[in-house]
Amino acid sequence: MPDQSPTRWQPDRTPEPAAWPLPGMLTTLGRGLLGRCPACGQSHIFNGFLRVLPECTVCGAPLGQARADDAPPYFTIAITGHIVIPGMLLLEQAESPPLWVHAAIWLPLTVILALGLLRPVKGATVGLMLKLGMMKTDAEA
Repeated sequence: MPDQSPTRWQPDRTPEPAAWPLPGMLTTLGRGLLGRCPACGQSHIFNGFLRVLPECTVCGAPLGQARADDAPPYFTIAITGHIVIPGMLLLEQAESPPLWVHAAIWLPLTVILALGLLRPVKGATVGLMLKLGMMKTDAEA
């Protein structure tokens, strides 16, 4: 007697191949950190300080569809805080300088770090989102 058990439906788990090159994760993040296209590495990713191009001019990767939103500022604040706060505490413990010295050192350093890290962190975030396929769809637009 043949097997009468119903066959279970299984989703197709093979992702659609991308029309642009998809390098490894570290390569993608590194290219994004450098402000290059995470997919091909040949074109720039930004059209201004933080504005991402709609698509790569070389390989056509949909860079503008990766909506980084609040992730880059969050990561930038976390990195800056992990650099500045221990430095403040170590200086206070070692020398105990007056408050104006702390302000003269740490306020400019905080601003410089935050502004200096924001663009590379956004590039890496866009690269990560491109690698993971986290682009907005036409229905979300």
